[in-house]
This record gives sequence, structure tokens and C-alpha cells, in this order.
Amino acid sequence: MTVIEWCGDSVRLIDQSKLPSEESYIQTGDYRVLVDAIRSLKVRGAPLIGIAAAYGVALAAAKFDGEEYYSFRDHCATAIRELASTRPTAVNLFWSLERMRNVLERGTTIESVRKALVSEALRIHHEDREMCRRIGEYGASLVPQRSTILTHCNTGALATGGDGTAQSIITTAHKMGKTVNVFADETRPLLQGARLTAWELMKAGLDVTLITDSMAASLMKQKRIDLVVVGADRIASNGDVANKIGTYNIAVIARHHGVPFYVAAPSSTIDITIASGDQIPIEERSAQEVTEGFGRRTAPVGVRVYSPAFDVTPASLVTAIVSERGVHTPPYDFKKTISDHD
Repeated sequence: MTVIEWCGDSVRLIDQSKLPSEESYIQTGDYRVLVDAIRSLKVRGAPLIGIAAAYGVALAAAKFDGEEYYSFRDHCATAIRELASTRPTAVNLFWSLERMRNVLERGTTIESVRKALVSEALRIHHEDREMCRRIGEYGASLVPQRSTILTHCNTGALATGGDGTAQSIITTAHKMGKTVNVFADETRPLLQGARLTAWELMKAGLDVTLITDSMAASLMKQKRIDLVVVGADRIASNGDVANKIGTYNIAVIARHHGVPFYVAAPSSTIDITIASGDQIPIEERSAQEVTEGFGRRTAPVGVRVYSPAFDVTPASLVTAIVSERGVHTPPYDFKKTISDHD
């Protein structure tokens, strides 16, 4: 399964809104189609959103019909703004677009910039693939020889440019010969855990059991969960973690029951420009995703709906954060950590 790929003058990506019942692809040479795909969750997952956005800028440059360089730059800048407007929480989107903007601003000719933008987008994709591999290797060391893992939302190949973040830890541990069983939260309201994570883990040959989001506490009370592994859409300098709505609930429950709570994400998800999770913008989704999920109304007409896509888990509830740079433990100071590494 190829989740996303550059095809020379177009981008081909799997339409995640149709999984698991239909494995179909979108192929387009129009960056605006990618804008819609990101906004409508046909492509989702913080790292993959960043990759798709980078390819979108490359498409915008490739399809510019003109010869005046400053008009070309304005056209590409417009594409960057439109792509940036799609999802406010996933910092990988802005990290990726900033890299593409830097390439654009350094250029001098249309043709040279076109080539440089494609190269940079491909580099972003390759880097994420490598980061996923290393996250899996570092994180697998945290998984006991026999363990049952709870995960939330989707953090596999469908969310990244490689084998995933939290899911890479799970699959890497499995490949190492560890006996790994997984409970996957369905992840309301759009069921990424049910539609995507369960599907991916089954294809990978893992023992996976699907549960509703409200079952985690009961399982932990029964001592049936050994550790929790989740992803992230943005991590603040102090280690506060924004992830799919419902993650905070799990962290609180895990702390109460003494279950380790691990977060896995590439360093591109760490936002050292913000001090804490209080500064992370939280995307609010359409009420219809709650009242008419998948085309069937399940709530009274006219009822008010509050539908944040993410919540913020305080760093105090996070046992460790796994990036491609290693396993980070409290106290978290990513502004210093990343500065020292660079």
C-alpha cells in the first residue's frame, strides 16, 4: 500500500475517508485538490499532512502558466497560504510549509525554483520515513517481551510518510519477536481507530481488539493494559501534548491505574516556539461529524454541538516522549533539547 507518492507532475494518495471498505486513490496535478483533501480528512495525520502540503506547493509551482518571476512567487505564496489554512493544530503542516517558503524565497528563476521545491518535498517525505523507523526502534525498547498496548486514533503508515509513529513502536516490537496484543480505541466521532488502526494492524498480522473509547478505564482496572502508546499533532516546549480528542482522558485514567503513558512523534511535531499547551490552537470540526457521522443522523435536529478535534495532555501525565532522537523523560525542556542537538 502506497499512502502518498510524487508522480512527476501529479500526486497520488489514498483516500482515507473511504477506508476500510474501499481502498481507492486520488491522483491530481492541482494543489487545490490537496487543500480539500487535507481539510476533509481524505489525508490526515500530522506528519502526512506536512508531506501532502509540501507536494501541494510543488504542484502549484509546476502548474504556473506564465513567465514573470514575481507573479510565479505570488502564485506559490498564495498556495502556501491556502494550504496553511486547512488544519490549525498539526504543527507539521506549518513546519513543512516554512521549509517550502524558504526554498521559494531563495530562488532566482522559475525553473530552478520548481526543481528545488520538488526536491525539498521529496526530502521532507524521505526524512519522515527515516524518523518513523527510528521512533519505532527507540520506542520498542519500552515494550516488555509480553505486553498488551492501548492506542488511540491512528498513528500508522496512513498518518505518516513511513511506518508510523506510535504504531511504528508496536509493529517494530512485533517484528523483534515480542508478543504484542493491542486494544485500539474506536476514536469518536470519526472512528480513525476503528476504520484505520484496526485495519492496518490486522494487515500487519497483529492481534488487535477494537474497543469503544469509554472502555479503557475498565480494562485498566482489570489490569489488562500494560502501557499506552499514542501519537501527537503538536508538542509544546514543556512537553504538553495535543493529540486526538480523548487522549487526555486516557492519560488521566492511566495515571490513576499506574499504567505508563507514552507519546511518539517526530521532532517536526515539537513546537519550540510555544511554552505550554495553553498556546496550542485547537481545531473545531463541523457539528455534522457528531450529529450525522457517516451519513446517518444520530442526534436531534437543532441540538448544539461542541466538537474539538484535539485535546491537550499535560506533560505531568506523560511518562516519556519518543522521537527519532531518542526517549525523552521528564522534566521536558524541548527548547533546550533541540537546540543542543542541532
